[in-house]
Amino acid sequence: MDLVSGYKGMVGLVFGNENSSSNEDSYVQRLLDRISTGSLAEDRRSALIELQSVVVESRAAQLAFGAMGFPVLMGVLKDERDDVEMIRGALETIVGALTPLEQSKGKNEVQPALMNTDMLSHEAENISLLLSLLSEEDFYIRYYTLQILTALLMNSPNRLQEAILTIPRGITRLMDMLMDREVIRNEALLLLTYLTREAEEIQKIVVFEGAFEKIFSIIKEEGGSEGGVVVQDCLELLNNLLRNNTSNQILLRETMGFDGLISMLRLRGRAYSFTQQKTINLLSVLGTINLLLVGGSEADAGKDANKLTNKTVLVQKKVLDYLLLLGVENQWAPVAVRCAALRCIGDLIAGHRGNLDALASKVLGENHQVEPALNSILRIILRASSMQEFIAADHIFERFCEGNCDGQSMLASTLIPQPYSMTHASIDEDVNMSFGSMVLHGLTSSETDGDLDTCCRAASVLSYVLKDNMQCKERVLRIELESSSGALGHSEPLMHLMVKYLALASGTKHKESKSNTSGNSYIQPIILKLLVTWLSDCPPAVNYFLDLRPHLSYLLELVSDQSATVSTRGLAAILLGECVIYNKSSESGKDSYAVVDAISQKVGLTSYFLKFDEMKKSFLFSAEKSTAPSHKPLSRSAAASMAEIEDVDEQLSSDHKGEDHPILSSMFDSGFINFVKRLESEIRENIVNIYSLPKTEVAVVPADMEQKTGESDKEYIRRLKSFVEKQCSEIQDLLGRNATLAEDLVKIGGGESSYSDQRATTGSERVQTETLRRDLKEAHQRIEMLKNENTKLESEASMYQNLAGKVESDLKSLSDAYNSLEQANFQLEKEEQSKVDKLSSRLMELGEDVDTLLEGIGDDVGLPEGGEDDDEEDAD
Repeated sequence: MDLVSGYKGMVGLVFGNENSSSNEDSYVQRLLDRISTGSLAEDRRSALIELQSVVVESRAAQLAFGAMGFPVLMGVLKDERDDVEMIRGALETIVGALTPLEQSKGKNEVQPALMNTDMLSHEAENISLLLSLLSEEDFYIRYYTLQILTALLMNSPNRLQEAILTIPRGITRLMDMLMDREVIRNEALLLLTYLTREAEEIQKIVVFEGAFEKIFSIIKEEGGSEGGVVVQDCLELLNNLLRNNTSNQILLRETMGFDGLISMLRLRGRAYSFTQQKTINLLSVLGTINLLLVGGSEADAGKDANKLTNKTVLVQKKVLDYLLLLGVENQWAPVAVRCAALRCIGDLIAGHRGNLDALASKVLGENHQVEPALNSILRIILRASSMQEFIAADHIFERFCEGNCDGQSMLASTLIPQPYSMTHASIDEDVNMSFGSMVLHGLTSSETDGDLDTCCRAASVLSYVLKDNMQCKERVLRIELESSSGALGHSEPLMHLMVKYLALASGTKHKESKSNTSGNSYIQPIILKLLVTWLSDCPPAVNYFLDLRPHLSYLLELVSDQSATVSTRGLAAILLGECVIYNKSSESGKDSYAVVDAISQKVGLTSYFLKFDEMKKSFLFSAEKSTAPSHKPLSRSAAASMAEIEDVDEQLSSDHKGEDHPILSSMFDSGFINFVKRLESEIRENIVNIYSLPKTEVAVVPADMEQKTGESDKEYIRRLKSFVEKQCSEIQDLLGRNATLAEDLVKIGGGESSYSDQRATTGSERVQTETLRRDLKEAHQRIEMLKNENTKLESEASMYQNLAGKVESDLKSLSDAYNSLEQANFQLEKEEQSKVDKLSSRLMELGEDVDTLLEGIGDDVGLPEGGEDDDEEDAD
């Protein structure tokens, strides 16, 4: 009664106030009185007809009916089952009360139909009464009842699902409607599609009641993929039963099998005709196959085994042939169908050795115009006008090469340099062109027509061939291509060409790409992805990359280029880091120390590390992207307009000014993103270690401190003096680096108080502060270790002074050198301690425990006069 009272109060607000009575309110009340208390049957039926008419036309009447009409009409349904006309009229009136009228412009205006739905579904007895009416013989009673249940389910799904589960044989009655007359069957089918969404218990009961048999029977009766919207509803119900449900997938596979599903992919007769409904039906079938390839929910322990079995059975049933026909050979199929088929091929072969081999052995075409299926898929990647189709085909090579060393080696073996005329021939000219020739053609296409779009597509494929495969990386590293300049005998390594195209993408405006997208913000990140993959754990590739000094200079510029996208700057920083951590060169100017020094001088370590933080905050590398669903279920609402199917490229190309291109969300999968994040952590640690240590550590080897045979005392003392000077130089260098780190710490943790307060609230600055604080502590420890070594050296030198009496002048010179060093160290200690005191005071202001931070660290280090100014200049 409280709910009814509240509802009446809402009516009062709509009609004026709680005590006032509008015309609609009074009219509805009089009609309900005639229905409930009338003595003449004709008068009651007439009142019911009038009520039905006013409810479907007036929002105010709908609202008034909801406040006081349901008890009256539910009483009619319960007590007057023999009066078919009254039952029909009552049901049709309820349908009208639950049907939304034209939406008004007011956002906060009351929606009577929704409130009526909530009112009716509030009592479980009402649901039970409606379900009982499904047993009536009258067609219209069953039909109107199904419409009411569907309206309730659309607006209050959870409440209706719970109510139906508590009613004996509730779902059984709904399933029986699938065998009823066509109109009722279709209405029951639509009701079941809503009822089984995310309701696992109901899904189990529906399957137990023979849903699979009934679904495929209706699909066959309606004409398969050539059928109408009823086929779409059947497939949506089937997908609801299979989605994330391992047990239902196993039941389908082991009872009816997949034949009925696969048969829908066979294009009969009108293979070149694709209506909108046929397109939607095919997309729904491909969605079903995708669910079988997923295998089940992540929490299901049997998911992986079920997934592999599904893949095996599907290929045994020739599904790969039908997918290749739809996605590759049939160019009359809509883009959306081709893309869905290509994605299914990629998922079908992923992690399945037998299916990988099956795809590798497939040959497409007729008569003499045949070629390997992989080559045909590569042609789609290089030539497709649709960006979505490129992404879907690219997905196949990603899955084919993942963990498939033999497949990668097979593809890499075809990457054989050809004469310039053949490498730059049109792909369309020779159907027998090898996989490697097509890739090399795509990579170098910009040499002739500036087509960087094709270049980046080929680069994406090559990155999969090289991923985690040292043999392939070294093989491709040896590829050199003839120059377009035509100079006889002049060739250029493929890696150097890729760096040139990377620079070309940012430095020139090339003609509009095939996808008709504005800008080329995806080209540089994809080429960078290739280079990052290539240099990963491959020192020879790093050495090749650093062979040309301009490569390093360009990367340093790209990292700092504010016009580049976030991912471009971040991946360039990752590539620079790989030149450090995988650098085994000892050659001056190419070793890891030289790269770190270049980063420090041209970019600055703090700015360099911030590129990683910016990249991790971007959508491409965010947690939101990894948790977002890749493909939404195709329901009636999602498939209502073909614009949602055909205009996918327009959606990709819009609203990405200044941001990372949307297609990168598909190209940068979770595996690559996690790989980059692991690299970033390793790069930080290695660069800080290298920067904090001297370039060449001078080890104190006792044997080297002894006088060598035949060495004069003068030469011996000169060598000891040189050794001491070298150690002193290392200390000075280390102190300079230490001062730079300390200044970075002050810049982040100190500065103006208001600025500090603002920065202290952000997580990245706190992380950076902790990193610099740790680096400072490590530098202090290194200084202390060098001091101890220096002390030992002085002790050794002092012992030998007694043996060098005949060269007192030289010995005095050495003694003066030591005294000078001690004075310098004393001065350094004094000035360095002053800086530490200032820094400690600042850290205490920021709430840090300085004693804990500096515990165990020596405090007798100093800087020479003028050293502070020099260090500040270096840091700048």
